[in-house]
Amino acid sequence: MPVSVPLSILDLVRFDPATEGPAEAIARSVRLAQAADGLGYRRLWFAEHHNAASIASSATSVLIEHVASQTERIRVGAGGVMLPNHSPLVIAEQFGMLESLHPGRIDLGLGRAPGTDQTTVRALRRTGRESDRFPEDVVELHGFLSDESPTPGVAAHPGQGTNVPLYILGSSLFGARLAAQLGLPYSFASHFAPAMLHQAAQEYRADFDPQGPLAPPNATPWFIAAANVIVSDDEADAAEQRRLAEDAWLRDFLSRGGSTPSDEDLRAARQHPQGQQLLSMLDCTFSGTQSQVERGLDGFADQVQADELILVNMAVGEERKRRTLELLAPAPR
Repeated sequence: MPVSVPLSILDLVRFDPATEGPAEAIARSVRLAQAADGLGYRRLWFAEHHNAASIASSATSVLIEHVASQTERIRVGAGGVMLPNHSPLVIAEQFGMLESLHPGRIDLGLGRAPGTDQTTVRALRRTGRESDRFPEDVVELHGFLSDESPTPGVAAHPGQGTNVPLYILGSSLFGARLAAQLGLPYSFASHFAPAMLHQAAQEYRADFDPQGPLAPPNATPWFIAAANVIVSDDEADAAEQRRLAEDAWLRDFLSRGGSTPSDEDLRAARQHPQGQQLLSMLDCTFSGTQSQVERGLDGFADQVQADELILVNMAVGEERKRRTLELLAPAPR
């Protein structure tokens, strides 16, 4: 049986710079997006990252346009735009343009972190203190996308009146509380930061204000939880894929000092408390056969009262990623 809540996808457009370039990674993401579109997934989000050699989604709005233009039904959006890196007016113009080109298919998820390191923050011409203004910037951005500009004499063209739906993203209680206060949907990054998931879900629902300043008419809480998935026709194959995905996760962290970890280094890291702590970041990972993963996702959604799950496809290689999408295909809408 298909998972009982709507399923969406978060694509990080990851690739191995030693074997391919961003063009190949983007082309693969387009093909997988087209598959997801045909299979009935609700939305597809891309995340803003900078100075990440293995991620090809830095120019998020450009990528969204590229993918939206080659799909038909699936909603496409940002999961998210790191708002401290931008002015609200520019983001309103970009996403107003996207909504004008693809009416009714664009989402705008907003994050408070810079999505990079402090050296890169300075290269972005930011100080690192812009996140302090995040709540005010969200309100200002909403104004530019609505019918009344927050700044007299300044309007987003295009953007004004498009009312692109906003989502608050986060991995802590701050985002949950802000989304509840504003009356907006909230998406929790449990695919890599699961520690505060349950508390964030509880506080968001308990504190949600349907009359919040940004709440749409008849607003109700909408909580999205993220999970990693690997699904295969063969249980042993799924287990091997998960091991490879975990090795890639460990390798990414161990190589940040400039070294290239060996297989022996990875085996040792799995036995080390620090390595085990890194792997615990992937606790919200569901791997196995179709029935195993569907049961796992249903239980996960029930535990946190998720209205929707957004999935990071950690299967290894395009063919296996496509098979994961096929095996988890939502029920027809």
